[in-house]
Amino acid sequence: MTELSLEQLKQLLPKNPYVDHWHKALSQLLPDYEINTPQRIAAFVAQCAHESGGFLFLKENLNYRAESLVRVWPKYFPDLATAKSYEKQPEKIANRAYANRMGNGPEDSGDGWKFAGKGLIQLTGRTNYTWFAASLGISVEEASEYLLTFEGAAQSACWFWEQNNLNKFADTGDIKGMTKVINGGYLGLEDREKHYQHALHVMGA
Repeated sequence: MTELSLEQLKQLLPKNPYVDHWHKALSQLLPDYEINTPQRIAAFVAQCAHESGGFLFLKENLNYRAESLVRVWPKYFPDLATAKSYEKQPEKIANRAYANRMGNGPEDSGDGWKFAGKGLIQLTGRTNYTWFAASLGISVEEASEYLLTFEGAAQSACWFWEQNNLNKFADTGDIKGMTKVINGGYLGLEDREKHYQHALHVMGA
């Protein structure tokens, strides 16, 4: 069984001032989820690093300009006029973009914002929050707060990893397949691959 050392994590997250905290959380959690080979650890850290800007951002940034809203979510912001009334208003954007899906209620329920992406691999939607909370025996409200802690952000990523059997992709080095599961597409694939190759090197794989 391979373990991730503090020195290795410092090389993987060179700009992160909280490496000690992250290492403590990951040391406890990774073995529990069988993320325990150089390939699995490299893939996990690489994907989390891409998703969270190097383990720095634990909450989805929804501060979009109108043009970006039309490009990212054309289904919910079909034209610039609609997008203009939402731009640079993260709460309002989340409530519209995530309404009536992933277990969320309609736009005016506020669920979109309440259950926006949090954690290292951003857990999104009431359904995912509910399942994650149930796995820990805590309430959805408690889970929402826990997701913004070092341990909670890491544990939610491990939980998502296990739920989607991502070790299977890691074992074959299939970063593209893994990215599709995490992202729903291939956004940032090149950056994910770069993180992965660096992590493999650091892990001596």
